[in-house]
Amino acid sequence: MIRKAKAVWRGTGRDGGGNLSTDSGVLAETPYSFRTRFENEKGTNPEELIAAAHAGCFTMALAFQLQAAGFTPTELSTEAAVTLEPEGQGFRISASALTLRAQVPNLDEAAFTRMASDAEKNCPVSKVLNAAITLDAKLV
Repeated sequence: MIRKAKAVWRGTGRDGGGNLSTDSGVLAETPYSFRTRFENEKGTNPEELIAAAHAGCFTMALAFQLQAAGFTPTELSTEAAVTLEPEGQGFRISASALTLRAQVPNLDEAAFTRMASDAEKNCPVSKVLNAAITLDAKLV
């Protein structure tokens, strides 16, 4: 399986701008720029998209684990906070902090913690990130 996205950029790094599109059409010439990445201008940025990918991947991985164990979650709500920091002449993603709040009837805390940890380690996005990954998972 191959998934594709396309970036088009025009101009300099600070003053230029670009757009991102995905084959699915979910992103269609979505604007991004220095200001959407490092300031608060409306638009997206690569780190926000990585955070969305990590939250979605992890949450789905956990849903599959719960299903295999015979549990049906009422809700799994995950936030991923990706940290971008300076490194040398550029930047690096140094961390992705996952915060999960889950409602899973009849699941004990120990089994939940074990499954959440396993999902974090084994979701494909976690595997591709070269960053410190933390998980704060709670049944609510």
